[in-house]
Amino acid sequence: MDFTLSENHRLIRDTVRDFATREIRPHARRWDVEERFPASFVPRANEVGLWGLRVPEKYGGSGLDMLGAAIAVEEVARQDGAMGLTVASHNGLCTGHILLAGNEEQKLRWLPKLASGEWLGAWALTEPGSGSDAAGARTTAAKKGDRWVLNGTKTFITQGSIGRICVVLASTTPARKQRGITAFAVEHGTPGFLVGRHLEKLGMRASDTTELTFEDCEIPDENRLGEVDHGFLDTLQILDRGRISIAALALGIGRGAVEEARAYALERKQFGKAIGEFQAIQFMLASSFAEMEAARLLTWRAAVWSDLGRRHTAQSSMAKLWASEAATRACMRAIQIHGGYGYTREFPVERYLRDAKLCEIGEGTSEIQRLVISREALQGG
Repeated sequence: MDFTLSENHRLIRDTVRDFATREIRPHARRWDVEERFPASFVPRANEVGLWGLRVPEKYGGSGLDMLGAAIAVEEVARQDGAMGLTVASHNGLCTGHILLAGNEEQKLRWLPKLASGEWLGAWALTEPGSGSDAAGARTTAAKKGDRWVLNGTKTFITQGSIGRICVVLASTTPARKQRGITAFAVEHGTPGFLVGRHLEKLGMRASDTTELTFEDCEIPDENRLGEVDHGFLDTLQILDRGRISIAALALGIGRGAVEEARAYALERKQFGKAIGEFQAIQFMLASSFAEMEAARLLTWRAAVWSDLGRRHTAQSSMAKLWASEAATRACMRAIQIHGGYGYTREFPVERYLRDAKLCEIGEGTSEIQRLVISREALQGG
């Protein structure tokens, strides 16, 4: 089995790595402190095709496979988790849903704008009273002639205020619970589509996260994505791929923390020598390097299975579960290696830790991943 990246994948890695080092790393700390999305990042990221990673070239995208997209997300997250999350969610959720369920007219209408970064996209599933329990969703879409009327509230929506288009999951047949959910594309500025409060977060502070409210928001049936009551089934496929992106996001954050810890261990001197010469420090670094390498292999396997068209529900959940928890452990060790300095904003490892924690929660908590994996295992998947 050959784990060597192809020439094309190495080019993607090197191109995005160079971009992230130049255009993200110098600003990441300031963006985190300011706690607002940097609009200037959008056109710069478009120079390397980050907004249309998996969008086919005929719609203006980069046309990458899932492995290539995961590599790109990792390299962005290595420098800033918040920008990594923005790239991952824009590509994997909103754009990914339109790619999966949209018809040709819808793809021609929206994908070129999303792929170029002219529009950023949001995806709205979670509600104040329902996260992992999609059956508890209260947002409804009622048919009114050839239009739909949306009412309800969504929360924890990435790109909620800056996204020009949002894919909204709403109940069209409440009695069927999650089997009665339909997806709709709602453009910013549509009457009744209201942006609520911005959420102040522990980490990922430069990522835009808001509540959204729909008050008698009318949209035409041509904005419906996929079949009526089929939205949740499509969502399961979206989440299978999205969890690969979150695994790559966690991998990038964890790798960043490990690399910062290694550099500090080589420079910091105590008792007359670099602290990296002490076995206690070496063992912490060894654990982090091994765990992040395992995370990379799990992530790449899930991505390759997706590219091969194989069912990868368990593989995506395993990658997401392991990478997210391993990243948090790696960040904790990185802070410990930095000692008191690790607890200050003078070094980036505290930001890495705050950012990493989101990966254990978003797109299915660690507990949900364990449920998915155990179910698949018991069913022989």
